[in-house]
Amino acid sequence: MWKGASFVEEFSASAKSEFVHQVFSNIAGKYDTMNSVLSFYQHKVWRDFAMEKMAVSRGASCLDVATGTGDWAIALADEVGEKGYVVGLDFCEDMLEVARPKVEQAGIDDYTKLIHGNAMDLPFKDGTFDYTTIGFALRNVPDVLQVVKEMTRVTKPGGMVVSLELSKPAWKPFRQLYYFYFYKILPKIGKLVVGDPEAYEWLPRSLITFPDRFQLAEIFREAGLERVKHYALTGGISALHIGYKPMN
Repeated sequence: MWKGASFVEEFSASAKSEFVHQVFSNIAGKYDTMNSVLSFYQHKVWRDFAMEKMAVSRGASCLDVATGTGDWAIALADEVGEKGYVVGLDFCEDMLEVARPKVEQAGIDDYTKLIHGNAMDLPFKDGTFDYTTIGFALRNVPDVLQVVKEMTRVTKPGGMVVSLELSKPAWKPFRQLYYFYFYKILPKIGKLVVGDPEAYEWLPRSLITFPDRFQLAEIFREAGLERVKHYALTGGISALHIGYKPMN
């Protein structure tokens, strides 16, 4: 068992949840812009890579946990088509308010539903979805293992659980440069663009204590997933994890 699976930095679980909620409520309106700037416009490339590896079937059912402003839910809906359905869940209503017009504009609102909910206690029956995803949010939850267990629970036997998340470069010089950017440059960009440096001070703190991609793969297995694969993206800045729920 990975010892940091229920990691708490300086927060209790409830305090961390409240703090993260406030952070994302404050930046919801500019989240998409900041996401592009802060990932050097790579987040769309990473999501395209994830979708390629997932090979989502037409007519499938999908849950995007911590959907935020809905980009991954929309990408999933484009793949499943009208005979499938997608649910995007988030605990921050301000983020969902940004997502809803994007879903309507994409013309997928007949088979894409956005709901308010908690990743730690998903409001679905066991074995509901073919694919369950979470993008750039796992590091923000109070208990990583609990969320992956919940994602596994609501996935159908044989279905896929997927995480796309920021990670830690393995090459030490690059990692040091990366951390310098996060600690010294990122809060200044956040203050300039969003007017809220605290929100972007949270990002490096959340990442430093987050498991690396090998530890996260172990958490996937501990949650009951099999055939776990992981991929380092852009020098390890991001990582994709895919696991399958056993058939029995």
